[in-house]
Amino acid sequence: MTFNPDQRFSRWFIIFAAVVITALILWNVSLFFDQLKQSERDRMQIWASSMEAFNTEDINQYYALSQKINSKNQYIPIIITDDQDSIVNSINIAESVLKDAVKSQELLMEMAAENEPIRIDITGGDLQYAYYGHSPVINQLKYFPIVLVIIVILFIALIYFFYATSKASEQNLVWAGMAKETAHQIGTPLSSLVGWTEILKSENVNPEYLVEINKDISRLETITGRFSKIGSIPKLERTNIILETQEAFEYLSKRSSKLIDFDIDVPQGELYVMLNKELFAWSIENLVKNAIDAMKGKGALKLTLKRDTRYAKILIKDTGKGIPKMNFSTIFEPGYTTKKRGWGLGLSLTKRIIEEYHDGQVRVLHSEINKGTTFQIALKLVD
Repeated sequence: MTFNPDQRFSRWFIIFAAVVITALILWNVSLFFDQLKQSERDRMQIWASSMEAFNTEDINQYYALSQKINSKNQYIPIIITDDQDSIVNSINIAESVLKDAVKSQELLMEMAAENEPIRIDITGGDLQYAYYGHSPVINQLKYFPIVLVIIVILFIALIYFFYATSKASEQNLVWAGMAKETAHQIGTPLSSLVGWTEILKSENVNPEYLVEINKDISRLETITGRFSKIGSIPKLERTNIILETQEAFEYLSKRSSKLIDFDIDVPQGELYVMLNKELFAWSIENLVKNAIDAMKGKGALKLTLKRDTRYAKILIKDTGKGIPKMNFSTIFEPGYTTKKRGWGLGLSLTKRIIEEYHDGQVRVLHSEINKGTTFQIALKLVD
């Protein structure tokens, strides 16, 4: 069995997202390293200048030290106020903010919330306060743990996805193997039935009985062919879908409850699509049988085939119990069934046959509780 398109997209999306986010993290770590390395060198230069100032009586050395300290601060935003909270100086603050009294006060409050202001004693007994905010490096580091958590979640999801799909692949291989073995086992008694049919012909049995027996043998051969194709890529051929639909529908109508009113409406002429006849007939059979079960063997069932621009559309409408809207997608999942007996694989197989093998679409077009359901198959037309 193969992964469906949604599974493949999810797998590659998770891988791509994990790789991109990891690359961004590595790039940011590299930037942080360069900035921290430069910051350490600046501090060492300030330390060297302070040692020079302490070992000289030249007052100009102290001024030079102060200027160097100020010049090295290129990232940390600082606002200096007096004891009346009036701004007297600033570093790394945009002029537009300083000219706007409201914005400047909001920035002061934000800085005070981030870091406690530093008190500065000025000669003469005056006081000033230094408000400062976080540097860009600190602001980026704040989000670093969140990004790491996202990466961890992505990798956990990736591991889980691969584990789940590998288990599903193993199960699919088991089912495919069982189906092929079943087809092989059916083949032996089927050959015997063909031989017995030839013997019955020589015994002058009613020809009508033999015709029906041959139809059922042909049906068993079809079922054997279906099972043998599970797990393999089917061969599609340019086929008249009108003829194939009629044959599949009429076969089922003759072998179903007489309490069901079967009706088929197909256009005149020919409509060609790329089709695997056996698998397509299986899909029609699954939808028709699903409709019969929904009606509990009594009601009306109509199949309509029509051309719609680039598609051939098949509508199968019943008068059964209906499907809740919330289950329109769920019913196509493997194992979903409302019957006491059954595997819940019919609609799942139909979806795989139509959408994965034939590049078409199958869906619940309309449904009302206790009134009925309409399924739709859409297949692309070919010239």
